[in-house]
Amino acid sequence: MISLAALFLFGWFFFKSVGLAFRVAWCAAKVVAAVLFVVALPLMVVGLLIGSIIKLALPLLLIAAAFYLLKSCA
Repeated sequence: MISLAALFLFGWFFFKSVGLAFRVAWCAAKVVAAVLFVVALPLMVVGLLIGSIIKLALPLLLIAAAFYLLKSCA
């Protein structure tokens, strides 16, 4: 009878520890997601803005350089 009670007790502890592990993992996932939103999302937005500005500025710079060369030659 005592071994049956011990088996029940260890089974109960096992399921409680599995539930605790799921709660800890969920909390850790929320912390990682929060850090990514706070740090990585603004950096990604700034990177996209800088990249799009460079893609827009490069042709404009080439056109301005062409006009400068034409003005200096004429």
